[in-house]
Amino acid sequence: MDDPIGTTVNGERCSLPGGASVLLIDALREGLGLLGPKKSCELSVCGSCTVLIDNEPYSSCMTLAQEATGREVTTVEGFGRRGELSDVQQAFIEAGAIQCGFCTPGFVTAVHALLDRHPNPDRATIQRYLAGNICRCTGYAPMLEAVERVRDRRLAAAEAGLEQVR
Repeated sequence: MDDPIGTTVNGERCSLPGGASVLLIDALREGLGLLGPKKSCELSVCGSCTVLIDNEPYSSCMTLAQEATGREVTTVEGFGRRGELSDVQQAFIEAGAIQCGFCTPGFVTAVHALLDRHPNPDRATIQRYLAGNICRCTGYAPMLEAVERVRDRRLAAAEAGLEQVR
């Protein structure tokens, strides 16, 4: 890995290890020690490696690290505030949506992107948006429940003029 890449990861300016063939997931996991994005299918079909680049979901297993140059990368570690879970992470715990936990970082990251783009999604929209994430443990119902909990809480907080931890 050579040619460091200047970028922002989880709100902090940093240099990622780079090179023409270095994948973003490897730069994040090996270079920065961010182990949230998981290596699984390595084909961009399971969602376990999902990160946000400029608030858009990307499969980090199929994205070259150099594509993050000068951009904002967010991994699951970047949500919430220091010492506090994000509302999405908390809802996943409450809904029992974390069985083995392997797919959880990808789902949580995708849900953050979904709710930023669609603050009041119906169940069909949630299902379509999360279709790229695979879980072998939960049967998906707890994940859908978690998203609906967050959606409802955010809408109620917005009506009451309260801030939620995201």
